[in-house]
Amino acid sequence: MVAEADDTDGESYAIDCPVLVTERLVLRAPRESDIEQLVVLADNRHVAEMLARMPHPYGEAEARAFLAMTASRRSGIAYALTLAGTETFVGCAGLNTTDRGLELGYWIGEPYWKRGYATEAAHALVDLAFQKTAIQVLHASTRVINPASRRVIHKCGFQYAGQGMLNSIVAGQVPVERYRLDRRTWTSLRNWVHF
Repeated sequence: MVAEADDTDGESYAIDCPVLVTERLVLRAPRESDIEQLVVLADNRHVAEMLARMPHPYGEAEARAFLAMTASRRSGIAYALTLAGTETFVGCAGLNTTDRGLELGYWIGEPYWKRGYATEAAHALVDLAFQKTAIQVLHASTRVINPASRRVIHKCGFQYAGQGMLNSIVAGQVPVERYRLDRRTWTSLRNWVHF
């Protein structure tokens, strides 16, 4: 099943970009001081080919274009993911406006894989989306060849919604799995966690 048209009717996606603090991460707006670490982590074909809009190679010009795009907030909000206490940049995450509605996205630099940072950031952004907007459904997608991303999506309570195609700058047209999380399910999961 793919998101129906009524999933997005009348929904407002406007969200401020508050600093979010999790157990191990600080999520904040990307800034110029991130450029060096951003280039080091984003200039990785393994990362770029899993995403739609990340070019490869990735240099300072691409990092500056990313900062300009995030500052405009034309298509959503983006966060720099940094380690609490050290400010070490480990990746990015955000909530993007798409034709299906608001969609969760994230990437982690390869040296920081398999530490749970993507799941931690995703949980914070899912909560932000439902707490600060009136959306009824939040979307996510992953390349079919990306089991790590699929695990993150499942840990956040998303349910399979079908397959589709994604136009990746690096990989071309690629198949993706689409997922959705509705407000009722999110509320149930949040209430269940507090018992």
